[in-house]
Amino acid sequence: MTYKSYMKNQNTGFGYEKLIVYWIATSIYDLTVIFCDRYIDKRSRTHDQMVQAARSGKQNIVEGSLSKSHESNIKLADVSHNSYGELLEDYKDYLRQKELTQWTKEDPRILQIRKTYDLPYKTYTFYTTYTTYMQNHEAFANLMLTLCYKQIYLMSQFLKANQERFIKEGGFRENLFKKRLEYRKQI
Repeated sequence: MTYKSYMKNQNTGFGYEKLIVYWIATSIYDLTVIFCDRYIDKRSRTHDQMVQAARSGKQNIVEGSLSKSHESNIKLADVSHNSYGELLEDYKDYLRQKELTQWTKEDPRILQIRKTYDLPYKTYTFYTTYTTYMQNHEAFANLMLTLCYKQIYLMSQFLKANQERFIKEGGFRENLFKKRLEYRKQI
């Protein structure tokens, strides 16, 4: 499915669907559910925590993007950023506890994963882009580490851009107060 065909079916008109952080968050959430269902005991707290961290990361991007307040957007983006940090540690713990190898960032497989992600406005193929890495738990966990690292970096950039926008444009209440003052001058 292409991004354009996906968007034609949505008709929501919200801006978050255009954010690369949203599409990576969607992949991370979908892949985390698959990973946990395959490799983590479904009755364990870890299973629930990992799925919830991935969900929180994605949903806070949506909620923040829907907010009229730059301040709320920044706070929720920060919660999302932190959720990916928590999830990253869970995947590191998994590799360590199972005595599996955490690939270095120079590993050709990591470099391939980093190159693989298609930007959504080109062709977004959801998590199926990564099926070759989903065949065994070591490769799958390393895929997830790579995506989490990428998302943490991108969320940091997203936060920085939102903070700069807040500084330049002001906040919702501040702008509403300015409009109120302008209105009172006209009366």
